[in-house]
Amino acid sequence: MKKISVTRRQFIQTTAALTGLALVASECKPKPEPDITASSIPRWRGFNLLEKFIASNSNDPFRESDFALMAELGFDFVRLPMSYRCWADPSDWKKLDEKILKEVDQAVEFGKQYGIHVNVAFHRAPGFSVDRSLREPFNLWLDEEAQQAFDYHWSHFALRYKGIPNKNVSFNLVNEPASLDFERTKPLPVDLHAKVMRRVVKAIRDVDPNRLIFADGMWWGRDPMPELADLNIVQSTRGYEPSQITHYLAGWVDGADKWPVPAWPFVPEMSTELRYLSDEMNQTYKDKIERWGISLGAEWNSERIRLQMIEPWKKVQAMGVGVHVGEFGAFSKTPHYVVLAWMRELMGQWKEAGWGWAMWNFRGAFGILDSERADVQYEDFKGHKLDRKMLELIKEF
Repeated sequence: MKKISVTRRQFIQTTAALTGLALVASECKPKPEPDITASSIPRWRGFNLLEKFIASNSNDPFRESDFALMAELGFDFVRLPMSYRCWADPSDWKKLDEKILKEVDQAVEFGKQYGIHVNVAFHRAPGFSVDRSLREPFNLWLDEEAQQAFDYHWSHFALRYKGIPNKNVSFNLVNEPASLDFERTKPLPVDLHAKVMRRVVKAIRDVDPNRLIFADGMWWGRDPMPELADLNIVQSTRGYEPSQITHYLAGWVDGADKWPVPAWPFVPEMSTELRYLSDEMNQTYKDKIERWGISLGAEWNSERIRLQMIEPWKKVQAMGVGVHVGEFGAFSKTPHYVVLAWMRELMGQWKEAGWGWAMWNFRGAFGILDSERADVQYEDFKGHKLDRKMLELIKEF
């Protein structure tokens, strides 16, 4: 075999050339995208999917067709409001049903496949839900066992999805904390709520330190939480004001069958403003809106939306907190033209503030598909009845 002779100069020249090529190659490699953080979330827009919303009503797998349709229509966010009773029983809350949890995994995979962020949300958490069709055996705000169960379930999801980027999945801790008691006669104290939220965030971050976490505002998602601004979590607000528009004739809302037909703008009747279930709750609401510079019974219009639904949240946004609207919409009995006028005003202010949103719901009485409104000319669309006017409106924002 013939030996190849390489001089020292040739060796140095060759080595330098190869080193240069390696540097060029490394510079040409795309740099990994920085992961999403709570202070820099995209303006995600999408819908809530209700397959696991109330365990006694439905515990079906999520539908791939929903993800495909949302992506086709240009949306990129799905919130999954779920009851923990879909995969566990409060009497044995450490026993988790793997078959059901795999259906949640499947939704996360659908999100990856179709470019849709999946927000895993506890609508019913151990010890608390705004759904009063079922009483919990313990109280999330007062009972140690409920808090242990809450931490345990979220720790499990943290481990389950550890390593999946925040662009794909996030956690929404508990839906719309508002009252201390099941009967809704006592407002939830800020300090009790903050204690439970800090505890569960720590439980999640002990497993997955960088997971993106959302926390709903207090008072049914209406009130921001400056006391949690240091937690590096997104705060989630709502678009259900005024309730006289959003829940007109809704059978699960006390007194909604006696409300006048809504308009936009409109002056609310005093009885519909102070409609809570105790004097203490009514006084809490009255004090709250007066702090925001609103008189009880003031007209609902652009200015009241700004004062009551936008400005309080801009204050926490200025503290470096990301804000997102986790739910909004109006029940199918509200006149369609009123819903559209109200939506245009509300969503315009959200867009100006830079907030994304998730409509309640995609298919159903609040949504763009199969809402069964009596005053809508629906379009047949891939096996559904599409409210085209509503779709085109929300796509503007």
